[in-house]
Amino acid sequence: MDKIFGNCECKKISFEITQEIKYFSHCHCSQCRRSHGSAFGSFIEVEEPFFKYNSGTNNIESYASSKDCLRIFCQICGSNIMFFNKRKPEKYYVSAGTLNKNTILPEAHHVFVGSKASWYEITDNLKQHLEYPKGYIGENKST
Repeated sequence: MDKIFGNCECKKISFEITQEIKYFSHCHCSQCRRSHGSAFGSFIEVEEPFFKYNSGTNNIESYASSKDCLRIFCQICGSNIMFFNKRKPEKYYVSAGTLNKNTILPEAHHVFVGSKASWYEITDNLKQHLEYPKGYIGENKST
């Protein structure tokens, strides 16, 4: 498997991933919409041992966007790097927009469509979940 590389917009923070990506989602919650400035945020799930910063760790900032979520971003350009969910501390949810090249990702699904932007219509055939997908800690609601 080839390494996956990524970076923030100003390229001060860079990282690499050394695992095949098996989870890809588009999150429609209000926090992801606001932090990405768009209709949703797209994330891949990476296990902690397979993620490594290559540069810019001194430029990393974070904030708790909820009791369970810690969001990581570049203090210079504001790029969203990832978030952590305290209920799954061994997983990193890396912003797909920070990935370089044409990374091959699995089929995505939509999460938190119960709180999606009223002005955005989902027009694809990807699976939709009102909140977290089945199997995620504490959630079993799907549409």
